[in-house]
Amino acid sequence: MGIRGLMSFVEDHINEFFTDLKLRDTKIIIDGYALFHRLCFSSNLELRYGGDYDSFTDVVEKFFESLFACKICPYVVLDGGCDISDKKLNTLKDRAREKIQMAHSLSVGGGGYVCPLLIREVFIQVLIKLRVRFVQCFSEADRDIMTLANHWNCPVLSSDSDFCIFDLKSGFCPLNSFQWRNMNTIKGTRDCYIPAKCFSLDALCCHFGNMNKVLLPLFAVLCGNDHVNLPVVETFLSKVCLPLGAPSSKGRRHHRVLGLLNWLSRFVDPTEALDNVLKHLPKKSRGTVKKLLCGSMGEYLQSQGRLQDFFQHGAYSCPDTWNPGLPPWVLAALARGQLSPFISDALVLRRTILHTQVENMQRPNAHRISLPIRQVIYGLLVNTPPHLGNVAWDALPPQPPAFSEVERINKNIKTSIVDAVELPKDHSDLSKLTELSLARRQILLLETLKVKQSILDPIPAALKLPIAVSCYWVQHTEAKAELHHLQALLLGMLMGPLHAMINGPDEEALQGGGAEMLYEELQRVKAQPGLRLDLDTAHVFCQWQCCLQMGLYLNQLLSTPLPEPDLTRPKTPDTKHKTAREGITTPPEACGEKRTADRDLPPQEGFSNSLISGSLYALTNGGPAFVM
Repeated sequence: MGIRGLMSFVEDHINEFFTDLKLRDTKIIIDGYALFHRLCFSSNLELRYGGDYDSFTDVVEKFFESLFACKICPYVVLDGGCDISDKKLNTLKDRAREKIQMAHSLSVGGGGYVCPLLIREVFIQVLIKLRVRFVQCFSEADRDIMTLANHWNCPVLSSDSDFCIFDLKSGFCPLNSFQWRNMNTIKGTRDCYIPAKCFSLDALCCHFGNMNKVLLPLFAVLCGNDHVNLPVVETFLSKVCLPLGAPSSKGRRHHRVLGLLNWLSRFVDPTEALDNVLKHLPKKSRGTVKKLLCGSMGEYLQSQGRLQDFFQHGAYSCPDTWNPGLPPWVLAALARGQLSPFISDALVLRRTILHTQVENMQRPNAHRISLPIRQVIYGLLVNTPPHLGNVAWDALPPQPPAFSEVERINKNIKTSIVDAVELPKDHSDLSKLTELSLARRQILLLETLKVKQSILDPIPAALKLPIAVSCYWVQHTEAKAELHHLQALLLGMLMGPLHAMINGPDEEALQGGGAEMLYEELQRVKAQPGLRLDLDTAHVFCQWQCCLQMGLYLNQLLSTPLPEPDLTRPKTPDTKHKTAREGITTPPEACGEKRTADRDLPPQEGFSNSLISGSLYALTNGGPAFVM
């Protein structure tokens, strides 16, 4: 969600609407989606080369180390799939188009902000390594975040302007004024704190003549959020005289925010204000508009979910408003982040959105190569009915097992219909999929990826899935992968094991210095400033990353018959993560809650700390000769 123009408006009044905080020794509820986007886009990471996941990992680790040093106990709440009402579909499509334009800009040397394809998976793996508790909601997380924060009476950390509307007991701290890189020490002590700004809803209402705060949800939907963008609202705004108050040189959105808040402050409650809105509209549309506005205002009420139960006991009951009859193991896996929102969208909506990368816009989108993998995923999901309200599933006429995909076509989007693969009967019941033997699940995965078990037998466990995906990739005619592409990719895979060897206790493995020399050379190539981006090479590696993404999702859906690869960095055998090395205690037990949302990562070395970017740097800056 998000209210157009509100965040810039309140930041223009930072001295009036915000208070200074010295944040320490507290719980804090973190909007995970907002956090990983903020860390990705504000940390000078390279966004053109497909990943830079090791650098992103460093940033995420340092962020949480700052919290741990200040005895701040974080609880990360991630968005899940799209809402079953599909009320944000138009907004999501608009954002998909914007990402395509930004990806194109990046591909030709311009600016833009596009998250790498696997950034969410990397973020979750870092949370698991650092033992940061997190939960993945079943749809959008804002209301659950608000409800949990009020239950625990602790602040919310986000960049979403909707948190200026929620009535939060301990306030909302915007990420852009959360100075985690600038920890301070309380004078005369060794106690650390993070300087932050906290938004005050009471201060905002006081500024507008002690306005009743229950009017703010109506303000949000009239101003325009992700759920409401009605032409009839523009009709109302064109007819009502909005008092702007003091003259302002700000833009149209700033004027709208100011005018609506001044106008609403005249009313006692939302009912009176809503009646005044409706009287400016044609009579024939008033009933429909009222229903829509009231429904959207309900998005700012407390959630029915109880995330505290998940964090304290590992159980998260599905709210009544999100009840598509999914198997319990699927719901549990979604909550723990063991299944992607891609899976829940396919299950509930029979529709998925394929995210654009920095690729060659003149060629078919990179996701086309992984279509056969997605069709197998859809085949596993097809026998679970989508959410159809009160319509009995068995009363409907037979329908083809088809799913729709929103994908890039040139520089725009298109919805394509994709048929699911028909699978053997023992794979047709999603509720019993976890009961299949490991061998059966592994066979389906390897057959989908077109690789034989004998090829993977000598491969280290952490590399089995990436190698299997690479086998699929090189066999696909659309990839146009050449020998030097594969060589660069394999060199990228070496960076993880080399890092582990260099930092490990076995000095004999380092005799001759070959490992260090090769690792340093790979790092040198990756550290070179990007002089140019070869779009055809970039496209080939974007295709590989699409294969890896869908290989990961299929592997997760099959309860990981192959170990999940470490996308962050290698796991060194002689040390724990940085917080332990620096003497900072990670505080899961200190907060008094049971650890939840854990997921096993492979004990072996990670396969790469920045696989795609390292490989692509090698080919674009070092040329094919570097890997021959």
